[in-house]
Amino acid sequence: MSQRHPIIAITGSSGAGTTTVMKSFAHIFRREGIQAQVVEGDSFHRFDRHEMRARVRAADAGEGPRISHFGPESNLLAELDATFARYAETGGGQVRKYIHDADEAKTLGGEPGSFTPWLDMAPGSDLLFYEGLHGGYVGQGEHAGVDVARHVDLLVGVVPIINLEWIQKLHRDQTLRGYSQEAVVDTILRRMPDYVNHLCPQFSRTHVNFQRVPTVDTSNPFIAKDIPTADESMVVIRFARPKGIDFSYLMAMLHGSWMTRPNSIVVPGGKMGLAMQLIFTPMILRLMDQKKRSM
Repeated sequence: MSQRHPIIAITGSSGAGTTTVMKSFAHIFRREGIQAQVVEGDSFHRFDRHEMRARVRAADAGEGPRISHFGPESNLLAELDATFARYAETGGGQVRKYIHDADEAKTLGGEPGSFTPWLDMAPGSDLLFYEGLHGGYVGQGEHAGVDVARHVDLLVGVVPIINLEWIQKLHRDQTLRGYSQEAVVDTILRRMPDYVNHLCPQFSRTHVNFQRVPTVDTSNPFIAKDIPTADESMVVIRFARPKGIDFSYLMAMLHGSWMTRPNSIVVPGGKMGLAMQLIFTPMILRLMDQKKRSM
């Protein structure tokens, strides 16, 4: 952690509601005049799209280990650790982008599924903002010594309950990418060991967790026709250290919310973005105050 060069990390699997998170933090940064250096988790994948698919096919044929984007074998997590460490110390480092689709290819150059070159971060940023799968990663076994989480000043987990996550992945991959249901289910099963071993532990290290829970039946996610909307969901917000959190203020501002434990509050799904702004604005301003004092 660094008072001079703070780091905020959002960790969670795809489909967890990261669009809402990104918009909420963007509103805070714009409103408070904060210049954020954005680091995308996808940019630390080890393999481009073509090579990753080749390795998955080889694994399916028994010619290599089973891997997924959730696990350390297919990500540059030692490099992510080093990037966070360098930024915390100097406010600088190098970043690149993963090119997701044809629209990004036109803007960034390169082919969809590839990476842009590594470039130096723009000088003068107020903080680093990471969004991806491994903002709270701590390595074990052969990956011991990699500790991304130790550098993060504000670590936020965003995760739907598992059936909702599967529904979102099924709909996205079938509708937008044209995959068959069998192919998507195979991906879910292939990723499950890495999900259990490398993603779930991160949510015990977060300072704040947002877990989206649907209020409609998702007991069989593989036959769901629609993704539950925000109005058909509740969000459980858990604080690792609730001291200093004004729950009375939050419940007054977030109509329909209530506390379930001394460190947890439940809010209507449609108010998730507002809840984030109410909760994180004072936290971010506190980081900026510490930064000014340290300078």
